[in-house]
Amino acid sequence: MKKVIGLTGGIACGKTTVSNILKELGAFIIDADKIAREVVKKGAPALGEIASEFGDSYLLTNGELNRKKMGELVFSDSEALTKLNKITHPQIVRKIQNEIKWSKENSNYRVIIVDAALLIENNLTELVDELWLVTASESIQINRLVKRDNFTETEARLRIDSQMTLEEKKKFADNIIDNSGSLERLNETIKSLWQEYK
Repeated sequence: MKKVIGLTGGIACGKTTVSNILKELGAFIIDADKIAREVVKKGAPALGEIASEFGDSYLLTNGELNRKKMGELVFSDSEALTKLNKITHPQIVRKIQNEIKWSKENSNYRVIIVDAALLIENNLTELVDELWLVTASESIQINRLVKRDNFTETEARLRIDSQMTLEEKKKFADNIIDNSGSLERLNETIKSLWQEYK
């Protein structure tokens, strides 16, 4: 029986690190971020819809999406974000569903991981059998964002506050992975969880 696990977490909690560990252990990874980038590639239907909705000024001269400009708009305008999600979301969900189906039917992987930051917010929980949540303390999140993305502390807090709180996310989680410690400890935690699914 193949298991589909949703992997999510707060910003700078280490979800990607957990995903990489699971990949090494032998899980099939479906990366929602990668899929989100694919659906707005040049020539993809969603990109044409974005240009119709927001205007050609959101495209670069080579016809690709101007991610920086789009990001600035949707981070400051929730209505624009809703419009963008309405265009891209159904296509992202369809691609994730197709990858799950393909992996179940054509691969030897026992565990399929859907790695998605907004898994809960985008109602993708019905695609998975269970949910793993990666958490870290807020001070650690801030430190990581300051180091990783050169954010000021204020910018880091704004990014954290723009997301659903970890406390809220915990209500949906079957397993909570605390990544406030060392990488070694994280590795041990994931390996012991993995033993149950092998």
